[in-house]
Amino acid sequence: MTVRQIIAVVDDEPGILRGIERLLSHHDFDTEVYGSGEAFLARSEFARLACAILDIHLGGMSGIEVRRQLAVRNATLPIIFMTAVDSRAVRNEAIRAGHAAFLPKPFSAEELVNAVRQATARLHI
Repeated sequence: MTVRQIIAVVDDEPGILRGIERLLSHHDFDTEVYGSGEAFLARSEFARLACAILDIHLGGMSGIEVRRQLAVRNATLPIIFMTAVDSRAVRNEAIRAGHAAFLPKPFSAEELVNAVRQATARLHI
């Protein structure tokens, strides 16, 4: 029996959450979805997560700030940032925060699945 990896998805757009949840399920990943960074950070532990997909521009706390809060909590899960605002400033801020991948919206299903596979590959070693 293969243990499916759990991917956290944080976005304030319900349609994006549903779409990513369906896509990842089709590719044998389990997902946990959160409508805000605050809801995600309220999770009690992060060790069981294979990675997190964070929208940078959320209604409350930004995805960048969520990443910083994870670092403060010593959570080492890989982060995939996604954003509809692809500017040099946003990319530089994401680089400084640390990430496994950066996906400007719109991105293809293949791009997202490949990013998740690369981010979680370390768990197969």
